[in-house]
Amino acid sequence: MRKANNTLKIRRLVQLVFLFTTLLIGAQFYLFVYHLEIGSEKVMSRPPGVEAFLPISSMMTLKYWLLSGDFPLVHPAGLILFVVIALTALFLKRGFCSWVCPVGLLNEYLSKIHVLIFDKPRHVWRWLDYPLRSLKYLLALFVLWAILVQMNAPALHAFINSPYNKVADIKMLKFFVEATPLTIKVLLGLVLLSILVRNFWCRYLCPYGALLGALSWLSPWKIRRNTITCIDCEKCTKVCPMDINVHKPKTVLSDECTACLMCVAACPVNNTLSLAVPKHRWFIKPAVYAAIIIGLFLGTSLVARLFGVWQNNIITDEYRYYIQHLDDYDHARGQARQTH
Repeated sequence: MRKANNTLKIRRLVQLVFLFTTLLIGAQFYLFVYHLEIGSEKVMSRPPGVEAFLPISSMMTLKYWLLSGDFPLVHPAGLILFVVIALTALFLKRGFCSWVCPVGLLNEYLSKIHVLIFDKPRHVWRWLDYPLRSLKYLLALFVLWAILVQMNAPALHAFINSPYNKVADIKMLKFFVEATPLTIKVLLGLVLLSILVRNFWCRYLCPYGALLGALSWLSPWKIRRNTITCIDCEKCTKVCPMDINVHKPKTVLSDECTACLMCVAACPVNNTLSLAVPKHRWFIKPAVYAAIIIGLFLGTSLVARLFGVWQNNIITDEYRYYIQHLDDYDHARGQARQTH
């Protein structure tokens, strides 16, 4: 129990650090946009970290970079953060979901409400669970098809440098601070569903989670069980927030595993469960995992600043102009879709 509490404390501390950072970035970006809107002479500097919330734009930029060799400076931090997040999945499973993502943290607290209401976790019927889990993969495949198949380098270049893409971060902010009644109803509906069904958004609808889950299959580090020392107590399965039967396989291959390490902490027999490469070598402890996650994001941003590829190349006066024509870009995009 003590080991489980320590693991949870370490992970919660990391989650809160990233939550605080996200809120700080959000507040700074809000003030940046607000100062532009009121025509203030002094404008709060724009935080590049806000681009982490533009994954589709980042995927387009990544493909364009790979095709052309040209590193665009429109939302460059978004591209860098997207690559870092993908690398965490390739080497550390879906650790982004359980150690970094604020939505993942929110879902954990909503799951606590679920347990308070129902006394113990309730599970969706298996015959319904699998079709629902495919929804996030269908969403992810649609996005990947639209980007990887439908768009060539000139089309990507045109989109990346379009006013619509340049103000995507501002449009995202407006989506939340000027939410329509329908948006509020949808968000409240997702909260309610996440209380009734644990991890509803993450498990069934998040296309980002689907992409990271697919990449995590390639990770050499997986939850591995020593069948010789295992006493079949099933405590690992009972604490798994993603409802994985950890006690059955030698290696957990499920794309739902978020490397929260709660199963490892719950195991009463030392060195029986571990996040490790084959043959239980090079296993990663919670404190080390936390240091790697924080180090990756912090170190990457520092290196990007050093090489001058962290800040956006959109000047303040350009942003002033874009803010005055936000609605025009939506209209132009709609016409382009109809023409296409």
